Amino acid sequence: MNKVKFATLALAATMALASGSAMAAGDAAKGKKVFKKCKACHTIDKGGPNRVGPNIFDIAGKPAGKVAGYKYSGAMKASGVTWDDASLDKFLLKPKKFIKGTKMSFNGLKKESQRADLIAYLKSIK
Repeated sequence: MNKVKFATLALAATMALASGSAMAAGDAAKGKKVFKKCKACHTIDKGGPNRVGPNIFDIAGKPAGKVAGYKYSGAMKASGVTWDDASLDKFLLKPKKFIKGTKMSFNGLKKESQRADLIAYLKSIK
């Protein structure tokens, strides 16, 4: 492999890694503002009630469909999803596409920066 091809591949790999960490580097303070779009259906306080959607306190790193007292769709319960950065990002982009059959009616967040910020906020709530 010549030096130009190697340098191009190295640059592409670096950019791919940087873009992955950029998603994880959201701003929790901005994410708190983005969460206002979620408040109508979700609470985020420890021990808070379920609403139209489940309470999502300390949801990061947890399996989907497991909040006590909330009646999930069969699709959510059977999804096998764990809420890590990647799965939260895909779900927040297009919930009904990521988990076909979910009860969540929200259309999603199109802006990657808003999803990253919201994920950072959700991860900060423990």
